[in-house]
Amino acid sequence: MPDLDKKTDGCGTFSPRSQFSLFRSRKFLPLFLTMFLGAFNDNFFKSAMVILITYRLADASGFDARILVTAAAGIFILPFVMFSAIAGQLADKYERSMLVRRVKLLEIAVMSGAVAGFYTASITLLMAVLFLMGAQSTLFGPLKYSILPQHLDTEELIGANGLIETGTFLAILLGTIFGGLFVLGEWGIGLVSLLVVGIAAAGWAASLFVPETRVINPFLEFRFNIFTETWRLVSDVRPRRDIFLSILGISWFYFVGGTFLSQFPTYAKIVIGADEQVATLFLAVFSVGVGAGSLACNGLLKGEISGRYVPWAALGISAGSAALYFASLRPETPKEPLISMTQFLSSGPNLAVLACLFGISFFGGLYIVPLYAIIQSRSGEDRLAGVTACCNVMDSLFMVISSAAAAAMLEAGFSIPQIFLAMAALTAAASFVIRNAVRDQMKGRGNP
Repeated sequence: MPDLDKKTDGCGTFSPRSQFSLFRSRKFLPLFLTMFLGAFNDNFFKSAMVILITYRLADASGFDARILVTAAAGIFILPFVMFSAIAGQLADKYERSMLVRRVKLLEIAVMSGAVAGFYTASITLLMAVLFLMGAQSTLFGPLKYSILPQHLDTEELIGANGLIETGTFLAILLGTIFGGLFVLGEWGIGLVSLLVVGIAAAGWAASLFVPETRVINPFLEFRFNIFTETWRLVSDVRPRRDIFLSILGISWFYFVGGTFLSQFPTYAKIVIGADEQVATLFLAVFSVGVGAGSLACNGLLKGEISGRYVPWAALGISAGSAALYFASLRPETPKEPLISMTQFLSSGPNLAVLACLFGISFFGGLYIVPLYAIIQSRSGEDRLAGVTACCNVMDSLFMVISSAAAAAMLEAGFSIPQIFLAMAALTAAASFVIRNAVRDQMKGRGNP
């Protein structure tokens, strides 16, 4: 397939065309489809599981749905902390497109276990499958981001990362909607079980067309000590201040985003008094917002790799989070009957909630895309898989901390809107740290 995603500027050099032209290139499209189907399946399963637990299994088992849903977020993320160092070594030692295909085969096996979990209504088994899904996604992460710079030019990275982030959150949107809508239906368990395996198989089929990559270090001595290798991974990256600060910035996004996403089902039921369709709507609006912000980033920066808008985007996240707290203040909501999506959308205060969620996520898209591009453009080819694995470790660590902190605040008597307000305050403080880091980089002090 010819590459039609670049054009000359009349002087013999290349300049980026519309980022959407990347979809006409084999060096991008198969990887995008593989990523998209994997993210869709992850969120299709997670949404179905969370809705099933929140609206059926938790009450039947006598557990607090809020704690179970918050714990589920941490269980999915834990493998990223544990196995990212191994994933980075695999990406450096072996050919990456081959690894992508094997990881997708693993997804098919994991989703076969999900079928058993759904049919037995076993919370324990579903949580175990969730952990294995996280492990499979851990292996895929360094491959996804380290393949892009091998196949694309530097000026294409902002656009490509914008499309990847947009695709990721569009997959979250669609997976979340359909997982939440299908699972409680009359034939929901059977339909969800069929689809999780079928989508995994489709992702493997797409991975067959990912072009081969250069093997970075075939003689790498593989090291299995998880704790030692994770520490070494982070220690190797820390001296590169510009890259490490970008990683921390991305991790902060996942800290805040993970907190919001994990609370939406119980926020919808307990605070708003709404059914599972409204919980799905919250996740959908959040996903659309991140996608819109990610696409807008390329237009603002015009292909330039720069973090100058990142601190302002962080302030936007903070302002939206504070606004969501105030939009959530309302008289105590009766537990029954839960309102439908149509009833929810007929209320002005509820529309304000949606506007706040969209604003938070739109600024999140503007925030995260430049940081990924900075990491990819400034890391050497022989170090990028390790840097990406380090990013996964930090992202996951921050998300596990956010899950634990949210659970602790709930146990201490915090309401869910008060958790959102705490995120607003912390992100406002973080924006000043980010602003100083960006200013240092622009003055040339961020690169050792």
